[in-house]
Amino acid sequence: QVQLKESGGGLVQAGGSLRLSCAASGRALGGYYMGWLRQAPGKERELVAAISWGGGTTSYVDSVKGRFTISRDNAKNTVYLQMNGLKPEDTAVYYCAAQVTITSMRRGELAYWGQGTQVTVSS
Repeated sequence: QVQLKESGGGLVQAGGSLRLSCAASGRALGGYYMGWLRQAPGKERELVAAISWGGGTTSYVDSVKGRFTISRDNAKNTVYLQMNGLKPEDTAVYYCAAQVTITSMRRGELAYWGQGTQVTVSS
């Protein structure tokens, strides 16, 4: 079994930055895509960013391109989401997730996911 634990959320003013971390424990996630999803009140959950096992492939939702960067350190079993230029519309609960294919992840079919961390951006 795999456990994912997010950290780094909080309250920040618009234009500010946060760095989310997700630590994986249990068995190794070799070959898995890791991703960050978010869900705001009254909205559907969306895949914000994803990264392949080797880090060579990344994907972002259009609304965060140029502002967010996903990275991973497989030696530490950790994935990060650097969020710059935060906007009030980025306010949501952010979840870390793992899945074998990015296609499945985009459909919301997740093999493993964490409890989430709240990000609130004030205007």
